[in-house]
Amino acid sequence: MNATLRMLFESDRADHAIPKVAGSPMYREMRNRDIQRRREVRSILCNENDLEATDYYYAAWILNHGDTIDEAELAFCLAKKSFELGCLHGRWLYAAAFDRWLMYSGLPQKFGTQIVPDGQRYRLWDYDLNTTDEARAEFDVPPISELLQRAERDSREMAQPPIGEVPQWLRHAMKRWERQELAQESVPPKSPDGREIES
Repeated sequence: MNATLRMLFESDRADHAIPKVAGSPMYREMRNRDIQRRREVRSILCNENDLEATDYYYAAWILNHGDTIDEAELAFCLAKKSFELGCLHGRWLYAAAFDRWLMYSGLPQKFGTQIVPDGQRYRLWDYDLNTTDEARAEFDVPPISELLQRAERDSREMAQPPIGEVPQWLRHAMKRWERQELAQESVPPKSPDGREIES
């Protein structure tokens, strides 16, 4: 086991365990530390040849807090490798990193692990409706009902980030969700037999 990777992992977990409002000074300081941790992880990945399953898990965990599609893809690949080498903790991280990679790419997530602000509340990022709870359980992901409840709880307990702090991929999604909601509101209500109800 690589001692530096473990130290970086424990530092990352401790940092993210303390709730911070996006855009606040504490949040920005944490994100700067995230950048430094990811730099150190990349250096270790380039220079160490005897890494173990747990090492890849630690590296994936830290890179999963990255800001770019490339970092999300690398986090997924490392989580997959840790899982394949026998790290059981890698199962959930495999799912979460895969979802984040898809989300950063503007695609629906597979498992439903990613919760994001939409300007009004917190919601699950768009997810694949064909993924079953049985498939989620194989990767230690809770049922979709529980994930939706988490989003509702976050909406009650967490503030929305300033729009200026929202990444571009999320801004695009927020505009799309707003258009979808406006379109739904413009559809006239219908009676049980399918006829439109006059207002």
